[in-house]
Amino acid sequence: MAVLASYIVPHPPLIVGAVGRGEEKKIQKTVDSYHAVSREIASLQPETIVVISPHAVAYEDYFHIASGKGANGDFSAFGAGDVSLYAEFDEEFIDALSNIAQKKKLYAGTMGTRQKKLDHGVMVPLYFIHQYLQSYQIVVLSISGFSYETHFSYGKCIAEAAETLQRDIVIIASGDLSHKLKEDGPYGFAQEGVEFDKKITDAMSKGDFSQFLSFEENFVSAAAECGLKPCIVMAGALETKKVDAKLYSYEGPFGVGYAVASYKVINQEENSDMLKDKGEFQTAKKTAEIKEEHEDSYVKLARQTLETYILENRIIEPSSDLEEELLRRKAGVFVTLKKNGQLRGCIGTIVPTEDNIAGEIIQNAISAGIYDPRFHAVTKEELAELVYSVDVLGQAEPVNSTDELDPYRYGVIVSYGRKKGLLLPNLEGVDNVEEQIEIAVRKAGILPHEPYKIERFEVVRHK
Repeated sequence: MAVLASYIVPHPPLIVGAVGRGEEKKIQKTVDSYHAVSREIASLQPETIVVISPHAVAYEDYFHIASGKGANGDFSAFGAGDVSLYAEFDEEFIDALSNIAQKKKLYAGTMGTRQKKLDHGVMVPLYFIHQYLQSYQIVVLSISGFSYETHFSYGKCIAEAAETLQRDIVIIASGDLSHKLKEDGPYGFAQEGVEFDKKITDAMSKGDFSQFLSFEENFVSAAAECGLKPCIVMAGALETKKVDAKLYSYEGPFGVGYAVASYKVINQEENSDMLKDKGEFQTAKKTAEIKEEHEDSYVKLARQTLETYILENRIIEPSSDLEEELLRRKAGVFVTLKKNGQLRGCIGTIVPTEDNIAGEIIQNAISAGIYDPRFHAVTKEELAELVYSVDVLGQAEPVNSTDELDPYRYGVIVSYGRKKGLLLPNLEGVDNVEEQIEIAVRKAGILPHEPYKIERFEVVRHK
């Protein structure tokens, strides 16, 4: 045998009695389901438990694997330091997985370990499992900034490592669903959160893993989840296997979705290349062809600029048949790149520095992709996964009172002497004026005692 079963579980620390102190009773279905799957795991007697946690050490362009002899963990960060355990790492499995991933040109390994403590995404499931099973080793895996497809491929490496070593393993995809289910929840409400949880739990109940890869990046981002990528890695490990799918429970009384599901392997080789055979291998990755059908001339120019610069090492000239505003008007412009719903680069100009908007887009598209100091340069392999937006700035005007601001309508510029910071309007997670100004002040490096001026501006956003 190799992969015996896989499980999707949430990781709210309050589910541990010493942390919840009675609050865990409000998610009793989840508690009961956790005990049920933990008993099932114990009955399978796995040699190794592979835990995929979104809260493990993570990198944008690397799958980190925890290394060493083992690690301790406790709930001291949640007021219950007495609840602790030690887990031994399966070093042979870690080495095999690292080697297999590297042979398949996936960036994965043990470099960059910053701490040796188990995170709560690992601790919560082990807390329950350990009540029924004590003799096992673990492997702790992180997610990354790579595409859904790459996470799926990484999961296939897990299955191959188990088969190569003839190791009986169980896989745990640790993650909560939407964090935006209720207005009075810790993260507020978004309709996308409700829709996401409905769609993904439906897929969980059917064992329809192709649906995990079908979510649009912006939709997932709006839902504010942390469990999708661990589920996709798990799905990759089960690709060629027939499974018995069961959704034990789903609830979200605190505004965060908690689902527990199991997938016991019935036949190791029943569904060869399962997702592709069903014709449903969809991903949120947008190909260049699809983008061209929907993007306007501003976004198209930004995309073509960066693709030409990376693939041909040259800067394009704006075509004479571009629309008049691009060639005749001057304005500040910001070009933003996203990948898998996450920021991948953003550079812009507050005031125009080129002869026209087209020139600003060309300059800033290259800068966003190559020179944003927060990220490494975009590679040619990433180009088809990028989502572009172009913001054309209107004229800035002074603000006398914060009552004149609206974070959804206006961007802000704060300045003190030569220090200047800008924040675009209508950014995800920036919901009030105070937060908008605070971020802009921080970007400018303005100190608390320094009196700064505020200007506002509107933008036309092209997607």
